[in-house]
Amino acid sequence: METLCKLNFLNNIKKLQTKFCSFILHVNTSRICPLQNIPDRINQLFIYQTLMHKPMATDRRKFLKQFGTSVILTSASLTSLAAKEEHEKRILQAEKRISSNDKIRIATIGMGIMGFNDTRAALSVPGVELVACADLYKGRLDRVKELYGNNIFTTADYREILNRKDIDAVIVATSDNWHSRISIEAMHKGKAVYSEKPMVHHISEGLKEIKAQQETKAVFQVGSQRVSSIAFKKAQELYQAGAIGKINAIEASFSRQSALGAWEYTIPLDASAQTVAWDQFQAGSKVKLDYDSNRFFRWRNYREYGTGVAGDLFVHLLTGIHFITGSKGPDKIFSIGGLTYWKDGRNVPDVMSAVISYPESPEHPAFQTTLRVNFVSGEGDRASTKIIGSEGVIDMSDGGGFTIHKSKMPVAPGYGGWDSFETYPEAMQKAIVEDYNKKYSAADRQAPKMDDVIYREPEGYNDSNEHFANFFDSMKTGKPVVEDAVFGFRAAAPCLACNDSYFENKVIKWDPVNMKLA
Repeated sequence: METLCKLNFLNNIKKLQTKFCSFILHVNTSRICPLQNIPDRINQLFIYQTLMHKPMATDRRKFLKQFGTSVILTSASLTSLAAKEEHEKRILQAEKRISSNDKIRIATIGMGIMGFNDTRAALSVPGVELVACADLYKGRLDRVKELYGNNIFTTADYREILNRKDIDAVIVATSDNWHSRISIEAMHKGKAVYSEKPMVHHISEGLKEIKAQQETKAVFQVGSQRVSSIAFKKAQELYQAGAIGKINAIEASFSRQSALGAWEYTIPLDASAQTVAWDQFQAGSKVKLDYDSNRFFRWRNYREYGTGVAGDLFVHLLTGIHFITGSKGPDKIFSIGGLTYWKDGRNVPDVMSAVISYPESPEHPAFQTTLRVNFVSGEGDRASTKIIGSEGVIDMSDGGGFTIHKSKMPVAPGYGGWDSFETYPEAMQKAIVEDYNKKYSAADRQAPKMDDVIYREPEGYNDSNEHFANFFDSMKTGKPVVEDAVFGFRAAAPCLACNDSYFENKVIKWDPVNMKLA
């Protein structure tokens, strides 16, 4: 039976005039012999890799860049060959078109953790060349040359990079307080800009940055990679198709349980005012302080330079939520929290929870969202987003894909159990049962049985690489970016409002359409 299923699948799929695709076929255990080492809840998985007219890339990264997707096909949802072929064609239309013929010369401003990771992801895209890097700590500039060669131009002054004519795009990966300023200057200098999230340090900066992008027509993309993830795209598709019924709530969180996860990053032994351009780092700050290694190398812990857990992590959660639901944002935000464990001089909370209200809009019904970040969680390191509807839940926990849990109420309301039914006289109970049986058939009394739908990204898939591929593709083709300034600000502003709510102890009202405080 197993061999027959495979042959039928392969014979039928050959009708598609396509390149190469990877399919995960989710089937019923009663039809296929058990596979070993597969989690019970995933049931049985077969991976089909079908070679068509063009040769398969020998390099895994090339394969992912060319085809970038994996499809779950359930035996229940695809009941005919025609349905299978149409589904497969629809997915394959989203292939990447990457060419190494067109060179894009980039520079990274801010070579901290995100700067090096973003640079690495950008260089995974064919045709991208690193030209220059800027950072305020000399040791990081030395590291740039160790990794990428002595010919890379390095500087402590980002303006030297913006003034160069041989640079097409800049990655802005500085502390949060510099994101907007450098991005706006770069756009006015004719550069394409990839700005790390959050795109602004304060809500008041958002509309100015949007205006700069609209005036300069620069390619500008915010670096929250969930909007490029194939898993989030598939979740968006299924949500919009009504897979979970009518949305009513979302629960999303990050849990961490380590010093590094709580931003107590390693500080170099030579850190000092002589190796760090401290005056430049705090040039935009209202209050000037003496050199402090913690404030420079662990800037996320300080409101003067960072945006706390809300700006760093809530923004990832809301980016994914807005992408899947199509939402423009909430209208009311309230948050609470505290500094419970990491009392190392930081002035932002290490535990924060927020309740965010999304009003009814043309894009979705009203729903509420709860967000939480806990930096001292006994749960360990994990992330979760659960989009809850009237008939199911999209559960995106710990990355790599998602599961749709389906649950639908029967037509009949039921009686007995935790009910007032047994408090009535016996004669009344009999009458109620007779009336109930007349109203509802046996089928009406049964809850529909629906299997989980499971989606997994291909092994080795990287949504950060995909996000940069989309950015550079927009530069080459002129097509819209996947996360523009408007989308980025609509994701960032409610998160920054969580900070305002926490520190001011009040509900923040927000106008999601006009993107301003209400």
